[in-house]
Amino acid sequence: MSLKTSNKVDTNRYELEILIDGESFRNAILTVYKREKKNISVQGFRKGKAPLSIIEKYYGEGVFFEDALNLLYADAIDAAAKEAGLTVIEDEMKFDLVSISKEDGVDFKVTLTTKPEVEVSEYKGLEAEKLICEVTDDEVKAELDRMADRNSRMVSVEDRAAELGDTAVIDFEGFVDGTAFEGGKGEGYSLGLGSGQFIPGFEEQIVGHKAEEEFDVNVKFPEEYGAKELAGKDATFKVKLHEIKTKELPEIDDEFAKDVSEFDTLDELKADIKAKALERKVKAADDEVENQLIDKLTEGLKGEIPEAMFRARVEQSIKDFDYRLQMQGMNLETYMQYMGGNVDALKENFRPQAERQVKIRLALEKIVELEKIEVTAEELEKEFGVMAETYNMPVEQIKAAVPEADISADIAVQKAMALVKENAKITEVKEYTKKEEAKAEKVEKPAAKKPAAKKTTTKKATSEDGEKKTTTAKKPAAKKTTTAKKTTKTEDKAE
Repeated sequence: MSLKTSNKVDTNRYELEILIDGESFRNAILTVYKREKKNISVQGFRKGKAPLSIIEKYYGEGVFFEDALNLLYADAIDAAAKEAGLTVIEDEMKFDLVSISKEDGVDFKVTLTTKPEVEVSEYKGLEAEKLICEVTDDEVKAELDRMADRNSRMVSVEDRAAELGDTAVIDFEGFVDGTAFEGGKGEGYSLGLGSGQFIPGFEEQIVGHKAEEEFDVNVKFPEEYGAKELAGKDATFKVKLHEIKTKELPEIDDEFAKDVSEFDTLDELKADIKAKALERKVKAADDEVENQLIDKLTEGLKGEIPEAMFRARVEQSIKDFDYRLQMQGMNLETYMQYMGGNVDALKENFRPQAERQVKIRLALEKIVELEKIEVTAEELEKEFGVMAETYNMPVEQIKAAVPEADISADIAVQKAMALVKENAKITEVKEYTKKEEAKAEKVEKPAAKKPAAKKTTTKKATSEDGEKKTTTAKKPAAKKTTTAKKTTKTEDKAE
């Protein structure tokens, strides 16, 4: 197998003419014959026992040409692209057969899309703002209050009337024009006063009443109320207040610290809350610095990027989203039914972040090339180990599922991003400028994607009755190619 010619026919589109020698093609034909002969019947021979020469004479010499070419097609394109110095990306390929025979082999042309040649402007000395991080006493107090709220308990109130913020346990029944209406009755219902659970005015009229009181609540249903027969109508609810409950918060002291944490004193708990809050803020500030640098890198990227790269990234985002949904016991189809949307709208929603991810990947790969960044065997093994731990899978299984070259490429772009950060001019600020605040909006990062199992397919050329069909070589099945198998942390930030 060899490359005959390589011609650029359009931006990021090349036509390769590829030769498969006769010997390789004949060996592929023999492989297909051995695989398929059990399905072939020839008069005078038991099914599956006819020699290759007889089958070719009976059905035609080209009987196995298509399947034989399919066996060699993908590897032939890979080898030719490598010889031409091209990186092929997933996109529709145009196939043209020039000639095919057992004696001379196959001569075919394929037009494919290649990874674009890009340029990056300045990537050293980029400017970014980093927020000075501090945690105030008020923030620590707010967290302690939240902890106290989570550890509160509901207690009955007997010495006063109901107030906003209480929980009232009530029976109620609603009437419109003196007639009870469907769905307007409840018993032993716990209603948070001020929660807005019921129609406007209902909860406020319970305030001031005591336990065991019976009274009327007069309200008017909103004009836009869901049940049309009730919309805009005046209603009276007969209410009995059984019990008033209020939230009792624990005292925030040393005993509280012992109950809710591993610390013995409140001061120790406060110090831990402050340290963890500071750590979160510093991490967020570091991420924002990286986001600013990514913006500047993508703004300085020059080159015509194939639409196919954006489409592929969108499709991967959809798969990642579906995977996250499955981890939550749902799938994409159910989600769409629940939300009343469609996949096309979801793709449109993912498009901006997909474009940004593709651009930052190309920019960082260019930096890898310019800086001659290399990945060591130790770094590869460490990354495989991290993935094995993340997915709770043996390292060898991870290696079988994810090509080493893809992992190496991912590590290289991460090192490129680290180089950009190391050489950046970072100014510490107390607050972002308006420009940077606008860029600081975050999109939820996708969960890491579990490596997919490798799939193999076998193409059959038998008829419904088991007879072998006479065929000549047609366009082989398209081969999928990708530039990366997993999303790097830097690309996650690009969302």
